[in-house]
Order: sequence, then structure tokens, then C-alpha cells
Amino acid sequence: MTALLVVIDVLVALALIGLVLLHSGRGGGLSDMFGGGLGSQAAGSTVIERNLDRITIILALVFTFVTLALALMMDE
Repeated sequence: MTALLVVIDVLVALALIGLVLLHSGRGGGLSDMFGGGLGSQAAGSTVIERNLDRITIILALVFTFVTLALALMMDE
């Protein structure tokens, strides 16, 4: 059980790193990669960016709970 949680934790951590790198910063990100340069700045956040935010939050919560479960299991 512990090995499975460790594998899940590592995979979610790698996915989080990738998702955070896709987020738009000051000059780029996912929206600029797909041609949303000036249009997305004028219209606010796009659907892709909102979905990216949601996925990142969900994965962050999964990572938190799996890490806490591992910590509690190692405490015993």
C-alpha cells in the first residue's frame, strides 16, 4: 500500500511541475503557445487557462492528501 502511494505521489508531483510550467507568467504560457497573445490579454483569462487552473488545484489537493497519508503511515 505504501509503495502504491509513493508512486502516486511522485507521478502527481511530476504532473504538478509540468502544469505550473504551462501557466502563463508575465510574457507567455499556454495561452501564447496556442496563439492567444493579444486577444487573451484583452479578454481576460481563457477557457484553457481556467481549466488549467482547475486541474492544477485538483492535483495539488491530491498531492497534499497523499503526502499526509504517507506521513501518517510512516508515523506508525
